[in-house]
Amino acid sequence: MGLSRLLVRAGAARPHVLVAAVPGGTAVRVAAEEQLRRRGWPAALTPADADVLLVAGVPAPGIMAALEAAWAAVPAPRVRAQVTSAGEVSAALDAARAELAACVPQRLPAVSGGHQGHGTGDTSGHDMPGMDMGHMDMDMDMGTPAGLPMARRGEDRDGLTLDRLHVPLGPFLPDWPAGLVIRLVMQGDVIQQAEAEAAGLAAGTASFWTEPWRRAAAGEPVTTGAAARRRAAAHLDSLARFLFVAGWDGAAATARVLRDDALGSGRAPGLGPAVRRLARRVGRSRVLAWSTRGMGTLLPGEAAAAGMSVAALSDGGDVTARYRRWCGELSDAAAVFDDASPLDPAVLAPPRGRPDGTRAPSAALLAALPRLLEGAEFAAARLIVASLDPDLDEVSPAVGAGHGH
Repeated sequence: MGLSRLLVRAGAARPHVLVAAVPGGTAVRVAAEEQLRRRGWPAALTPADADVLLVAGVPAPGIMAALEAAWAAVPAPRVRAQVTSAGEVSAALDAARAELAACVPQRLPAVSGGHQGHGTGDTSGHDMPGMDMGHMDMDMDMGTPAGLPMARRGEDRDGLTLDRLHVPLGPFLPDWPAGLVIRLVMQGDVIQQAEAEAAGLAAGTASFWTEPWRRAAAGEPVTTGAAARRRAAAHLDSLARFLFVAGWDGAAATARVLRDDALGSGRAPGLGPAVRRLARRVGRSRVLAWSTRGMGTLLPGEAAAAGMSVAALSDGGDVTARYRRWCGELSDAAAVFDDASPLDPAVLAPPRGRPDGTRAPSAALLAALPRLLEGAEFAAARLIVASLDPDLDEVSPAVGAGHGH
């Protein structure tokens, strides 16, 4: 057996999986991440690195074009699966691995020719330019070299004339809010303009993270401890995504393990102390604070002027202040994990806060993103987004479309 055959068969045994989460697919995405961790399967960072494209949730028409573009960038042999409920994830991954293993022999003779694809979409195994961002810029001039957008000229903040480049981010990036699309206008490495919008929202979508509060509002019995564990799981999920983007993979992996324990049906022994230890470790990290201080700063007065009363925004602060707020709230939630008293929403709020009139908290987070991104360096953009981590399942289609300026 040649080296190529060995490598391909090894890849089929532990396939790289790209989880493409769409709005409404949070429960599936979380279950998929847990399954990949337990199986030891690597998570793909880009479509070009993937063997399996796992669509988490039911994609709405507004996100299908980006999903098909991501699928077209996955090289053959490849498998595409769609999962609509968390309980189906394990079986879907088993079936995807079996299908991938069955198509390995078709890959080997066709190194220089056209590869046999699987599922829908283009059968080409070549990477598409820009697909590492998971979204095609529909304004790009396809007549330019390699389909890449040509930079235009514009005045810099210092009066210099620099190239201006339009850069899209999302909706399918690792550790990225489902459905979020950000369009940047860059000059040099500085973001001059930013627009944020929600793609693929569907009517009737409800947030996975606020489920206990909806049940309590409907008159169902919900304990404070159950709501506190869901609130902590949401913060751990956000913290894990932030830490992965920041490059602290060990702490991020720990946060995901604790998230899964908090979401488990049984009482995980020692969960509260473990959550508090992680919160202290992250909150006290001097290196992390040094590397994020001053990014995405919002002054308290600016927040009030913009009507942003969401707790994560109304106090102002930078990226460092926002992840440290998560850490403090994690410690508070951990203290009441075993509280059997009925949930009082006035005392324990949902993870991203209470609605402000008719506007969901994540709508305010979405509206704040352009303000925080403009003037920042491109390298800081992912960290700024991760420090807010809006849950677009909270945002109705009418509110979520077209935020930005």
